[in-house]
Amino acid sequence: MTKVEIYTKAFCPYCTRAMRLLGTKDVEIEEHDITMGGPRRLEMLARANGGTTVPQIFIDGKHIGGSDDLAALEDEGRLDALIKA
Repeated sequence: MTKVEIYTKAFCPYCTRAMRLLGTKDVEIEEHDITMGGPRRLEMLARANGGTTVPQIFIDGKHIGGSDDLAALEDEGRLDALIKA
């Protein structure tokens, strides 16, 4: 099964948008809440090539980007292929 990871913060509308879109897919989502910082935030920074905004989304370890990037993949019809790959 495809592994989807998303780094989020509380009260982030972009995180909510991304989670809502991912929730429409038949995929298990592993959410990492970095609201309080800590080691998960440092992990995100390293994995996202220094990306500091949330959400940061990974599908099977591949960095997808943020909420707009995820929505663009959906609009282009490429998200389902990534999730089912």
